[in-house]
Amino acid sequence: PGRAKRLLLSQLFQPLNLQGEAAGDGRAGEPTCRSQKLMVQAGLIHPSSPGCYSYMPPTVRAMEKLIKVMDEEMQAVGGQKLNMPSLSSAELWRASGRWDRMGPELFRLVDRHGKGYCLGPTHEEAVTELVAAQSNLSYKQLPLRLYQVSRKFRDEPKPRFGLLRSREFYMKDMYTFDTSDEAARHTYHLLCEAYRSLFDRLGLPVVKVQAATGTIGGTMSHEFQLPADVGEDRLLLCPDGHFAANVETLSEEQTACPTCGGKLSQTRGIEVGHTFYLGTKYSSVSNAVFCSSDNKPQLAEMGCYGLGVTRILAASIEVLSTEDSIRWPSLIAPYQFCFIAPKRGSKEEKEGAVVLEQMYDDLAEALPHLADNSVLDDRTQLTIGKRLKDANRLGYPYVIIAGKRVCEDPPVFEVWNQNTGEVLFLTKEGTIELLSKVQVL
Repeated sequence: PGRAKRLLLSQLFQPLNLQGEAAGDGRAGEPTCRSQKLMVQAGLIHPSSPGCYSYMPPTVRAMEKLIKVMDEEMQAVGGQKLNMPSLSSAELWRASGRWDRMGPELFRLVDRHGKGYCLGPTHEEAVTELVAAQSNLSYKQLPLRLYQVSRKFRDEPKPRFGLLRSREFYMKDMYTFDTSDEAARHTYHLLCEAYRSLFDRLGLPVVKVQAATGTIGGTMSHEFQLPADVGEDRLLLCPDGHFAANVETLSEEQTACPTCGGKLSQTRGIEVGHTFYLGTKYSSVSNAVFCSSDNKPQLAEMGCYGLGVTRILAASIEVLSTEDSIRWPSLIAPYQFCFIAPKRGSKEEKEGAVVLEQMYDDLAEALPHLADNSVLDDRTQLTIGKRLKDANRLGYPYVIIAGKRVCEDPPVFEVWNQNTGEVLFLTKEGTIELLSKVQVL
């Protein structure tokens, strides 16, 4: 009850290194990229070992917001959220044939009883066994659309580019079970549309491209690629949008769109999502069956659908940011507003600090859904200009400054919209009206 407690920037656990060059997580001379440099400089991530990072509190906030968008989109298509163990039995992986096929990419371990396990990079085997254990599953209970958001592990030979290619990462993975090939293809279409909706809401110009099925397998696969110079995938795109594919799926000779004949352009992309139509590849191994309408056991038709949570965070920073300033998809910015108090010793110091704190409290009261989206930069030993520069580099969508006009009657605040570069001078009422249009989850 009562007023929301003010969050002071000086107390936020986000060790900043905005002055110096960021140390990469690799050896000297190894390639790095914009998102890695910006995230380390801003104290958003801290490298702990090659390909592994600690995520600082603002990063966790951004992740939680992103997961909330994913939850909304997955539940809109009938998704049910569960959680499966990271430790996965070697027996399951041997049965599917992937224990050997995955090679050194799997983190493998043996328990004290001599039983083999891997740290799951993905969960097709585990979820199929889980569904197969439901012996009385009826066609009336299908489709099943089960998903989780959890840590995944991949022993990358060369982890690099920060969260874009790491050994430990977060992924949203959905596994679907349908009664027929036709029903499973309908689910596939639904999930692809849900992915489009998610990336549209984030304002990311993602392209859906034909892709190889790789070690996961199946008969159809698409990647959702965010065009970026640092991307490790090469894409061929029709200028009119009729065709898009990862070059690994095409022959060397293909240079024209198969639909319109237009010349295909080549670009690089970061894979942020992947969908697979699996058929009965896994359900036949685990005997994941349901009772059909004519009372006979029938194998479920499956699909799997992945979204890289931490990779989307890093890829969005990679694409939206400038060389020295982070820009977030506004829906998932850790904090929407940064309040900057007058400099210590300035003539506005006493009156301005009181007026700004009142503004902070009044915003939380007038717009309670935004109450936990504000930070107060109380480092008053620094100039307003220095703190504004830091706020710009950290990517707060709005900065509210108690500047020279804060002692007027009525007080006037300097409000920066970081995404447009627009600066407005507004009263308290005008500021609250402007900020009331901000969308949050």
